Amino acid sequence: MRLNSSDLKWAEYDDWSGTLTIGFHSGGVYEYYSVPAWQFSGLINAESHGRYFHQNIKGQYRYRRIRRTAMIEY
Repeated sequence: MRLNSSDLKWAEYDDWSGTLTIGFHSGGVYEYYSVPAWQFSGLINAESHGRYFHQNIKGQYRYRRIRRTAMIEY
């Protein structure tokens, strides 16, 4: 899902694993693990996606930077 943010470009959520994947305008793609579905819902419905991410997700969940073989465009 495309996000309207100067920092975050897009986000995807896997209900089965609770993995939140976020692409940044800088080109980085990160996976955040064991994220509850309500956090993803909060992110996509937030007035400010970047603010929500920094206040509620960043630093709260285990994560890693991943590499994609193909760029995902939203």
